[in-house]
Amino acid sequence: MPDSGRKPALTGIRTVAAATVCLTHAAFWTGHYTDDYAGRLFARFEVGVTIFFVLSGYLLFSPWVRSLRAESSVYPPLRRYAWHRVRRIMPAYVMTVGAVYVIFVFRTDSSDLGHGMSGLIRNLTLTQVYGFGHLHTGLTQMWSLAAEVVYYVALPVIAWPLARYVCRDRWRPDLLIVVLGGLLLVSPVWTFATHGDGVDPTARLWAPAFASWFVAGMLLAVLGRLIRSWPATPSVAVAAGAFVLSAGAFAGEATIVPNDAGAAVAKHTLYAVVAVGLIGPLVVGSSDWWSRLCRSRPMVWLGEISYEFFLVHVMVLELVMDLRGYRVFTGSVLFAFVVTSAISVPIAWVLHRATSPLWR
Repeated sequence: MPDSGRKPALTGIRTVAAATVCLTHAAFWTGHYTDDYAGRLFARFEVGVTIFFVLSGYLLFSPWVRSLRAESSVYPPLRRYAWHRVRRIMPAYVMTVGAVYVIFVFRTDSSDLGHGMSGLIRNLTLTQVYGFGHLHTGLTQMWSLAAEVVYYVALPVIAWPLARYVCRDRWRPDLLIVVLGGLLLVSPVWTFATHGDGVDPTARLWAPAFASWFVAGMLLAVLGRLIRSWPATPSVAVAAGAFVLSAGAFAGEATIVPNDAGAAVAKHTLYAVVAVGLIGPLVVGSSDWWSRLCRSRPMVWLGEISYEFFLVHVMVLELVMDLRGYRVFTGSVLFAFVVTSAISVPIAWVLHRATSPLWR
């Protein structure tokens, strides 16, 4: 999720991703994940996670693509890459986890999941998704970050042999597209495998289930060097159409991973179409309305703190629900979304300012 890249519009699109994630959580907490089209549509705003994943795939694979285009055989140093990932991710994350656990020293929780020292260690090490019962209240959204750090580890493992042995240190976009296209199959294969009997249900939230989103971003890094024009209007229209379609009953119920494997694959595929449709024009760098919107100052400013916003917004939402007197699964989704966003933005800014000296 972190690292905005050099194109301001790619920072601005993070604002869209963060806002949609906050909106879907507000809808869930106020009871709008109903078993109808409207309820599923509210749930589908989780597509913001897909936008983050596709963007990460694009940004992190782009240096490898640049090296291949230059045929320099000098690739991003592993130690520098790993250290930068740790510095960018962990300080703000550790501070957020610590703050949430302190809050629950004084706040009564309806659930004991993720509590205690073992829960704290699980959350600090981003291993809370491996096995049931480790997702702490106020930190439940971190399942996606736990998946993304696996991609950070996997990227050089995939990229180095792909560049050195498949492409032989030369710019071979054809080979890159073929291999990465094959890797898109990891997610559907994993999804069908984890929907079988006797499989730990938490495996449906493990990184391979969402690998296709990250790989789609890697493909964008290649395609962005080949495509000279990516018109925004039809691309955004396709993204909007895929989003509306994803709320159909065929794509499963209002949950992260539907109980039916086919529905889960359909939903995740449509999410990838949404993310690529929104990010593609920004990658090519067109000077159209979508690029201008995403690189506008408000969008870029909010995009710069989107990671920190993501970290804190669920805990803020929990407190907003308490302060407003909403019982769980009741209340106004609009009120919860607006007030949570209004409070989360300044907190995210402070957290961003406090931790940025550690990674810049």
